[in-house]
Amino acid sequence: MRFRREIGNALRALALVATALGFGVSPASAQNTAVIPKQVIYPGETIASEQVDVVAVTNPNLAGGYARTREEVVGMVAKRTLLPGRTIPVHGLREAFAVKRGTGVRLTFAIGTMLISASGTPLTDASVGQVVKVRNIDSGSIVSGTVMADGTVQVMAK
Repeated sequence: MRFRREIGNALRALALVATALGFGVSPASAQNTAVIPKQVIYPGETIASEQVDVVAVTNPNLAGGYARTREEVVGMVAKRTLLPGRTIPVHGLREAFAVKRGTGVRLTFAIGTMLISASGTPLTDASVGQVVKVRNIDSGSIVSGTVMADGTVQVMAK
């Protein structure tokens, strides 16, 4: 019985060494990896590829909810302090803001083939796809619109 346990431990250690050396690593093995910071990452900081490492998960009891691939975290913004050597929880990240409060944006409103545009100032920070309130610079009125990928705000009809 003791011999089997020692063989099992040796095989697990060999598998970890093979994974660390890059042998037998496949996309399916991403389930056994975790992304950890190399340095402290502070709230509001955008995560760069050089700031994180992908490591093998050796603790089978580690709870889920953490980032497993580099692509999940690079370009995201930390919502809380991320410590070196600790897994990065997915709920601790957010998309970068496409529009920032107080900066200038282009407001657009389309009816059929007619396009109306104006300058505005967002009242809050917002990511792509979020609804944001914007003050029209020309009229002073406040309108709501959806933030688009190009940084414009598409105004909704009332």
